[in-house]
Amino acid sequence: MSTRAAAVAGYFYDANASRLQHHINELLTAESAVPDALPKALIVPHAGYIYSGSTAATAFRCLLTDPDQVKRVLLIGPAHRVYVDGMAIPSVDSFSTPLGEIPLDAEGLAGIRSLPGVQVSDEAHREEHSLEVQLPFLQTVLNDFTLVPVVVGGANASEVAAVIDRLADDPHTLIVISSDLSHFLDYAEAQRVDASTCDKILHKSISLIGEQACGARAINGLMASAKCRSLDVDLLHACNSGDTAGKPDRVVGYAAFALR
Repeated sequence: MSTRAAAVAGYFYDANASRLQHHINELLTAESAVPDALPKALIVPHAGYIYSGSTAATAFRCLLTDPDQVKRVLLIGPAHRVYVDGMAIPSVDSFSTPLGEIPLDAEGLAGIRSLPGVQVSDEAHREEHSLEVQLPFLQTVLNDFTLVPVVVGGANASEVAAVIDRLADDPHTLIVISSDLSHFLDYAEAQRVDASTCDKILHKSISLIGEQACGARAINGLMASAKCRSLDVDLLHACNSGDTAGKPDRVVGYAAFALR
């Protein structure tokens, strides 16, 4: 059995399992209300928990509605560390975090391996944080589930959409798109840009660019998917690092969305 080890534990989130679990529980219980309907897809930020964890929690809290219904998570996020010409899936058997190991879904990975733009690259996943930071939340709110992790590089919307549509008809598959919004603008400008980006996401735009969201290609692919056409998009929360733990002169934007 081969495992992709946690790369950003102790940096983006606590490496100590007990403290990490306590922090996630605090974020999830900051609000008591849990939505009635289980989402089919989520869009969630991926910064350090002190910056975007409270926003991410508004999305993952939705899964508490019926966590046993989710048996597989298709997790898609942008490549930050390694150039990827298309999309990359790993060859390993599991991903690990301080909270334990998550088995990869061999059937799901086999089902998308031959699609246009998909390649196998453990190097693309080795140090990538955009997927990893979502895992402790998923381990907390779900019970038994498998994972299909996909890192997106130069793929176009139709290629990402094909991956989503290959797996999304399964009623027990949840789609999680990992993306932050604008980067390194001042507070007021970030609010303006991010508000426009959120509006585009609410209207299912497939024309986002990297300056609006680092996961633009993944979001565009979700919005271009056949599955998305039947779903409603709700904005759960939006803020930036100036609202949480960052300085207001150079912020990163965050938003969480649920698609039902």
